[in-house]
Amino acid sequence: METYLLKTKRLGLRRWKESDYAAFREINQDPMVMEFFPRLLTPEESDAMIEKIEENTNKNGFGLYAVELLKTKEFIGFIGLSVPNFDADFTPCVEIGWRLAYSHWGKGYAPEGAQACIEFAFHFLKISEIVSFTSVKNERSIRVMEKLNMKKVKEFMHPNLTPKDPLCTHVLYKIQRDSTDRVVKKGSKNK
Repeated sequence: METYLLKTKRLGLRRWKESDYAAFREINQDPMVMEFFPRLLTPEESDAMIEKIEENTNKNGFGLYAVELLKTKEFIGFIGLSVPNFDADFTPCVEIGWRLAYSHWGKGYAPEGAQACIEFAFHFLKISEIVSFTSVKNERSIRVMEKLNMKKVKEFMHPNLTPKDPLCTHVLYKIQRDSTDRVVKKGSKNK
């Protein structure tokens, strides 16, 4: 029986295991999945990413979790929390992120799993604010952020990309937990 850190109606979020590596390499080699990243990842880079995710999860007490479909136990990518490794006027911060196999897009898995991670962050970890960011061209991820009731804060130039890079301009979204432990929804007022 699988041990899940978080469960939703359809998804189980868990720590990574050896059997995830090959499928994650395929995800990181898919041009559709990696469209708004600077490049595809090599198998070695993909493996190193899992190792770094696990290292950061051990250090932070949260991470980018491997995601399985509860019905089939199929690994489909990751959803979770991370601490961005670049300097900006909004860092340090905690980011919600996701990367799912293309064959599982359009089924609502990203917002379903991300909502569970946000609730975990606010109610269990007591994190007061979660951000998410992507290229301004990545309309699909922006729609997920909006489904999560995240509010657009601004556009910024990603410091890890050159200004001439077509993906350099990013959009920053955020959501906050208010003092009564309720998630502050888009357009609502703090009391």
